[in-house]
Amino acid sequence: MNTEAFLSAPFVVQLHVFSAVGALLIGSVQMFAPKGNLPHRTMGILFVLLMTSAAISAIFIRQINGGDFSFIHIFVPLTIIGVFRLVLSARRGDRKGHRGQVMGLFYGALIIPGLLSFIPGRLMHTVLLASL
Repeated sequence: MNTEAFLSAPFVVQLHVFSAVGALLIGSVQMFAPKGNLPHRTMGILFVLLMTSAAISAIFIRQINGGDFSFIHIFVPLTIIGVFRLVLSARRGDRKGHRGQVMGLFYGALIIPGLLSFIPGRLMHTVLLASL
């Protein structure tokens, strides 16, 4: 693992990684934990905050394309819309809709872009795979 590459990355990149990894961990726990209780709601709020942080910080990460957005930035508005719909479904008590939004965010805004972050030339590839 190349921790030096991560530590020398701009703060916004580090914030983005910590937010996304935190949301991934919390989301993974939430899938299997009991639903509807105070810990679930508390972890859910943290998940929403981390997802929002990951999406907003991603807007400012543009080093690869010379200051322009890259294809992976399509996940920013999708994440913002998904978080909004997730909160709305929870507040309305729409369990089926809420579950669908959570799963959509987890896979569509964490897993897919997370896998894309391992493309050669991107930081996560450099940090975790370049030395292999």
